[in-house]
Amino acid sequence: MVVLPHVTNALPHVRPHAFSTATVTASCYFNLKAKAKSTDSTTTPRFLSSADSRMEYSDDAAKIRSEFLQLLRSRRTAEVPLSVEPAQPVRDPLYQETPKPTFSEAGEQGRLPVLLLKLKENNLKRRPVIVFLHSTHKCKEWLRPLLEAYASRDYIAVAIDSRYHGERARNLTTYRDALVSSWKKGDTMPFIFDTVWDLIKLADHLTKREDVDPSGIGITGESLGGMHAWFGAAADTRYSVAAPIIGVQGFRWAIEHDKWQARVDSIKAVFEEARIDLGKSAIDKEVVEKVWDRIAPGLASRFDSPYTVPAIAPRPLLILNGKEDPRCPLGGLELPESRARKACEKADSIENFKLVAQPGIGHQMTPLMVKQASDWFDQHLAP
Repeated sequence: MVVLPHVTNALPHVRPHAFSTATVTASCYFNLKAKAKSTDSTTTPRFLSSADSRMEYSDDAAKIRSEFLQLLRSRRTAEVPLSVEPAQPVRDPLYQETPKPTFSEAGEQGRLPVLLLKLKENNLKRRPVIVFLHSTHKCKEWLRPLLEAYASRDYIAVAIDSRYHGERARNLTTYRDALVSSWKKGDTMPFIFDTVWDLIKLADHLTKREDVDPSGIGITGESLGGMHAWFGAAADTRYSVAAPIIGVQGFRWAIEHDKWQARVDSIKAVFEEARIDLGKSAIDKEVVEKVWDRIAPGLASRFDSPYTVPAIAPRPLLILNGKEDPRCPLGGLELPESRARKACEKADSIENFKLVAQPGIGHQMTPLMVKQASDWFDQHLAP
């Protein structure tokens, strides 16, 4: 275990003042290596049957998880055993923004860079884990102040570089280029889904660690990271508590209600490329639907929020959004909210679902949201 100095690049739009960060933490960087081969569509993934005995999951939820994992496996290369490699701290993280935030031909996507922080200790004990996922164009180092805050309160705090970000990117257009390539070739799923596969492999690793309580792994994230947290929890029941921040939305609802523009603008290059290829003079609903079907199959249909949000129930799920967020319009959450509540009611766990929309806030993770997520984890995972 290597003790690193405090990283000074604090988050400009979120101050972790809700936490105490005085305690020195031990931190380590490492890489997970694993790729998975395609499997027969009838194969049921091992982890889907390993839910905690205290929880009951509906047949619909299990079916969604099975179908989703089959999709994730469909664009994988040859499988290698999961391995852990020690790594060095990243001194100059790559942010795919100009100028860099106050605080790429693609790198190797089969290697998952991980940053893990926890309290220094003499005797080993099992602790709950918080996995915090970064937003578009950021990286795991961006989250270090929040990881330190969780670690100081006796959680093991973990962040990864999502696909085509951080150590998995080599220039300022790596992620954009991967999205365009996925549209052209249809051989990868860089928008959300490939990183969800990484989260499954991360859970493989965490549940085998001697310092981790395998029944107490929470997951959260901001924006793109919120989407990763949402789908990661839907896909893998080992994420026992979830609190996605400004990430959960209704992709089909947005198309049908002409509310897709803000989300499209966040990764516009791939939609412009599709518009040209489809002979359109402007991006329209047809372009949007075809892009989603190509780069993230089922995102606006079978695996959209009305199906995958209830699949998390009755595990504790807190959805944190801004009331005025154009990328995650609240109208698109009415159906998934209703279905998730019904699933929790059926399991006599209505208190395990909560949706909070902060008034006057657009697409922004606020200090209040950070505190609400922290309180949610303390309620359900308290160290």
